[in-house]
Amino acid sequence: MTIREPQQERSRATHQRLLETTIECLAQHGWAGTTVGVVAQRAGVSRGAIQHHFPTREDLITSALEFIFDQRMAEVRAAAADLPEGAERVEAVVIRLVDYFTGVLFKAALQVWTAAAADPALKERVVPLELRFGRTVHTIATELLGADDSDPDTHRLVQATLDMARGLGLADVLTDDSRRRSQIVATWAQHLSTALTRVRAPVEAP
Repeated sequence: MTIREPQQERSRATHQRLLETTIECLAQHGWAGTTVGVVAQRAGVSRGAIQHHFPTREDLITSALEFIFDQRMAEVRAAAADLPEGAERVEAVVIRLVDYFTGVLFKAALQVWTAAAADPALKERVVPLELRFGRTVHTIATELLGADDSDPDTHRLVQATLDMARGLGLADVLTDDSRRRSQIVATWAQHLSTALTRVRAPVEAP
């Protein structure tokens, strides 16, 4: 191994630590509290080290959102093999989707989306991210449910599930809503399973 290789490994490790620390800061301290100085202190690096990897605060934050999102979606896909089959699968998928929208990444992204609503320059960077995130989550949800997204009714059912999960995520921001949430998830999963079965069923000729 050359001298350069350990340096590259350290650089990659620092890069990842900065991204993960940024997400934690956003979720805990919000947009205003996630400054370059705060991230540097929590990550144990200098401000200069951050600026070497990310020239601006916006570069740091949007890169962190993309990195953690891609990592989280890869984990969800990899865990698909552990999902049960049959009627229990739908509820398991809905639980995982809700877990995503009540997790640290969603709370961090929510802080950025809110700040972007009043900042045109930030909004220009965030809107494409939100569109990509939305498409990717929808695609993964469809895959996990084994649903035919080309069917309009199925597409709307999947999207309704994601909209519900997002709403539950918002409800969880200020208070622990887990007890009520679990009841809603179980009820919706039953309705979704029935609806998807109905959509999949062949139409009998008159």
